[in-house]
Amino acid sequence: MSSKAAASARALFLCTAVFSGMVLPLHAQTATDATKQLPTTRSELQLSFAPLVKQTAGAVVNVYAAHEVQTRSPFAGDPFFEQFFGSGQFNAPPRVQSSLGSGVITDPSGIIVTNNHVIRDADTVKVALSDGREFDSKVLLKDESTDLAILKIDAGEPLPSLGLGDSDKVEVGDLVLAIGNPFGVGQTVTSGIVSAQARTRVGISDFDFFIQTDAAINPGNSGGALIGMDGKLIGINTAIFSRSGGSVGIGFAIPANMVRAVVETAKGGADRFERPYIGATFQNVTPDVAEGLGMKQPYGALVTNITKGSPAEKGGLLVGDVVLTVDDVRIENPDGLGYRLTTAGIGKAVKLGVLSRATEKTVTVSLEKPRADSPDNQLMIGGKNPLSGALVLKLTPSSATRLQLPADTDGVAVDKVTRNSPAARIGLRPGDIIRGVNGVEIQTIAELSKAMSSDPSLWRFEFERGGAIIRQIIR
Repeated sequence: MSSKAAASARALFLCTAVFSGMVLPLHAQTATDATKQLPTTRSELQLSFAPLVKQTAGAVVNVYAAHEVQTRSPFAGDPFFEQFFGSGQFNAPPRVQSSLGSGVITDPSGIIVTNNHVIRDADTVKVALSDGREFDSKVLLKDESTDLAILKIDAGEPLPSLGLGDSDKVEVGDLVLAIGNPFGVGQTVTSGIVSAQARTRVGISDFDFFIQTDAAINPGNSGGALIGMDGKLIGINTAIFSRSGGSVGIGFAIPANMVRAVVETAKGGADRFERPYIGATFQNVTPDVAEGLGMKQPYGALVTNITKGSPAEKGGLLVGDVVLTVDDVRIENPDGLGYRLTTAGIGKAVKLGVLSRATEKTVTVSLEKPRADSPDNQLMIGGKNPLSGALVLKLTPSSATRLQLPADTDGVAVDKVTRNSPAARIGLRPGDIIRGVNGVEIQTIAELSKAMSSDPSLWRFEFERGGAIIRQIIR
């Protein structure tokens, strides 16, 4: 689950799902985008979704993920018991945790999309097709920021697949189908409409830009397909808002255009999804800011910082500018801007409609690949200390952007945390900034390395996470 907190008192549930069926070529009776109309006769009200289900359900598969978890005895680490029995006597045998979800075949060669939270930390991932065959899968790419993962299986033959639709063309009120295995009861088809587009501030992942639907989505549906009436995939079902854990008609799906960007990255051979780098940070345009800038409505993304020599600076973007559109598509907030830049893709150039010094203008900004971090600016912490197992790096504008931090953030941040390591056990996360160790302020890798080389009986840490300082004392 994303580190962003769910709004108010409502609980946000990430779902796991099981799907099955067979996919066939689309037939002429499938609805097209050419006509959208309300039913007007009794016969039209008796129309069925059955043909659409038969055509699409087979592209959805079961995903089984499992990983071993080392359990510790309550006596582990106790000096008295370890003095007589040794530390090894208190480590219980590892136990296996498993999760069950869904995936969608998006390419006949066996490319499968699922949610990252379905296979997070998995040691093995198996895929079961609707005809009963099972395959070991290879994880091509996992991305926590989008909550997407790409798998690959080799079935030795072309597989049924779902084409990716254009989620930007989906309109509020469009009919949709969600197919899944809610609560493990078996394959279930639910219908509904698109309740909202471009839904942000949801708290599901770091890329907040979702299709909202009232089609019943329950625990058991993650990784499954949200299907439009043209038989194409318009979203990957991901989460729901609920107080009870059951559907209350507020479900969220990752748009197909975001899915397409991640799939293309995996097909290109990359094992990490990277958002484009432009070297600027943004904030929401509040009503007060809009009034001060002479705007009739508060929308867009306000530029708060520009990195020297960045694509944003080269393109002519200025601090205080408000980005209103990307390639003529209106931008409501920084999340919407990030989505548009990400789906445009690295290597592209986008035209930004900007309000600059009370004048509207257009600037062209190139979307660059984030610069690689220098090995000299990285450190894998080892040894017998609470941060052992953490890969840390000196922040640069590109690495800060990759870690979902403002581009101008300075300091030493956590890049990766090894599973079951001491750093993982104390709750360290990628993106955490190490601000202090035992009273010593940390700004560089050298300062952190020196601080971690000591052997105190008591460790005192200060971490920055989401703008807040977290202090920990560890013996």
